[in-house]
Amino acid sequence: MSIIDAIIQGIIQGATEFLPVSSSGHLSISQHIFGIELPGILFDIMLHLGTLLAVVFVYRATIWKLIKEFILLVQDIFHRKFKWSEMSKDRRLLMMVIISLVPLFLLFLPIPGTGMQIKDYSEFFATDTSILLEGISLLLTSGLLFLAIRAGMKVLSGKIVTSPDGQLVQSSGRKKIHTIDAILIGFMQFLAAIFPGLSRSGSTLSIGLLRGINKQAALDFSFVMGIPAIIAATILSLKDAGSQDIAEVGVLPLIIGLLVAAIVGFLAIKLLKWMVTSGRLEIFAYYTLIVGGVITLLGIIEHITGNNLFTGKPL
Repeated sequence: MSIIDAIIQGIIQGATEFLPVSSSGHLSISQHIFGIELPGILFDIMLHLGTLLAVVFVYRATIWKLIKEFILLVQDIFHRKFKWSEMSKDRRLLMMVIISLVPLFLLFLPIPGTGMQIKDYSEFFATDTSILLEGISLLLTSGLLFLAIRAGMKVLSGKIVTSPDGQLVQSSGRKKIHTIDAILIGFMQFLAAIFPGLSRSGSTLSIGLLRGINKQAALDFSFVMGIPAIIAATILSLKDAGSQDIAEVGVLPLIIGLLVAAIVGFLAIKLLKWMVTSGRLEIFAYYTLIVGGVITLLGIIEHITGNNLFTGKPL
């Protein structure tokens, strides 16, 4: 792999992992357009490690609180002192994150008669020669974002609440995450793990907003719940990576890809936090609508012709 290819893939991964436009979909589409064939999965793992570093750095204070709270939780359970009704704010967030991860175990369900698990389909969709599914999934992402924007507008025009200083202000949505919220958001993360083009951050954020959760709270929860998911996916992928991958990709492209993904990922998180809180989420909704429509059309044409329109290779 060339240094330029590593930089391009790092930029795409870093920007799209957190922006609600789907990193897996954009990586698959870019590899399809430029004819990039990755030897093994090690490079993909390094890109995900880069974005993991970015989100851990941004949310390091919250992560440290959750780690300490997890230790205290284990102690309370061991000493039979745990009470659901008396959970602190940090413990409640920890419990909601744990609950949101439960739907991901559906990825390991076997599919009768195939010898495959559900997660195997995500690998198949991401590496097949067609971009039609990516286009359709981007359109679904756009639809979710438009619904979320509409739900957010209803919240802002809704009930009047009393602020901490006693002022009457319009409600900006609830900040507390409920169990049903965590389950639904976690289920969307499960679906996003299967279909390239269905944005993990976009779909989980959208469900949060559709549930009436505050924009900032929904966004923060989406990012934090994604950390253990990325770690788990990386660990599971490492067992399939061989030492031969390093020789085929090259040490320098691996390092550059990781660093570029981390730096761009950090900037993408900051950008998204600003755009969501300032009411500019519709930019991503229109972007995924346009790109999804174009990719879907190109995918249909390619299936009719039987060839990759960009490289000329047969599908």
